[in-house]
Amino acid sequence: MSQRPSSRFVVDVTPLRESPRFRRLYFGHSLGYLGRELTTVAVPYQVYLLTESTLAVGALGIVQFVPLMLVSLVGGAVVDAVDRRLVLVVSQLFLAMTAVGLAVNAASSSPAVWPLFVLSGISAGLSGFEGPARMSAVPSVLPRRLLASGFALNQTLSEVANAVGPALAGFVIARFSLALTYGLQAFTFLVAATALIGIGTMRPEGGGRAVSFSSIGEGLHYLKGQRLIQSCFLIDINAMVFGMPRALFPALGTVLFAGDATTVGLLYAAPGVGALVAAVTSGWVSGVNRRGRVVVGAVIVWGVAIAVFGVVPFLPVALLLLGVAGAADVISAVFRNTILQLTVPDSLRGRLSSIHAAVVGGGPRLGDLEAGAVAAVTSIRFSVVSGGVACVLGAIAVARYFPELWRYRDEEA
Repeated sequence: MSQRPSSRFVVDVTPLRESPRFRRLYFGHSLGYLGRELTTVAVPYQVYLLTESTLAVGALGIVQFVPLMLVSLVGGAVVDAVDRRLVLVVSQLFLAMTAVGLAVNAASSSPAVWPLFVLSGISAGLSGFEGPARMSAVPSVLPRRLLASGFALNQTLSEVANAVGPALAGFVIARFSLALTYGLQAFTFLVAATALIGIGTMRPEGGGRAVSFSSIGEGLHYLKGQRLIQSCFLIDINAMVFGMPRALFPALGTVLFAGDATTVGLLYAAPGVGALVAAVTSGWVSGVNRRGRVVVGAVIVWGVAIAVFGVVPFLPVALLLLGVAGAADVISAVFRNTILQLTVPDSLRGRLSSIHAAVVGGGPRLGDLEAGAVAAVTSIRFSVVSGGVACVLGAIAVARYFPELWRYRDEEA
């Protein structure tokens, strides 16, 4: 049967049509993504409001990075040992509790800074369980032929949250309060947990591997011999550490662009809007076999867009450039996720997905620290531009020293 011409461009919704379990998983993830994006704006904005320090906002990154890295390896072993649905549901419930704590602090007469750091760290640690379970769940409910389309849909979902969540958070903060923003986040996590309960069991193939130091070591040992997967991780770390200046958005929005919380929310939302456009027009991804080259090219486009964003004085143009960066990022993410899940056996997916989750979640947090620290000793604009340039050079270096990525092709695409 021939496809309509538009199907090559519009995101393929076949996984949603064919898999009821994927539909329920998709709905639960949509709420979880939205909840996380609300705090992406609220927490750094509140820290900047209380401290007026880009370094303090950047320090949030290291506070979140450490627990994420420590928990991720254990989280991946747990995901490969137990029902992945259980991990998803319990994670959402605990994330709701951290949001309630943030709301209580924000509603007090004298909000403290330390709960923002402590609760953000706990939330990041929970991502070490939730992230690997979320990524490993997709191959459990979809056949191989639909995996690329499934990850494209997942990325579309993520980018809807990236676009809507920050803009919504900025609006609610500006018009109502930080406490209400955190309250909305808690609500989304609770509804997500309820939705995921009905997805059915998702035990690893073969019944799973008991959690132990040796099971954790198996994942690391497997990664040691997989240069293709290593290159996917490294190129993403490069992009997020050097080319992700989100810690500077509160200062950019309120100082350089002379706005308020709404402006800050738009800066956070702009990459998500661009990524959303790329995701909903990603019907072509399943037909691409030179996936490694697309990853490299997308990261280079990201870095160039961020570098130019750093010198633009006009908010509309700045938002457009952030949108271009977000579009490039979503294409990179779709192909990196597909390469990972098609390369790794199911018995190891949780553990390798945990390392991937640590990279995806930890990279931006290290980027927060890098951007905030460089801005503190130089200037905000220099921090953004230098990071974009470093991102481009890093992508070229990865392509050069990891030819496995540049040469990778999926013969079944």
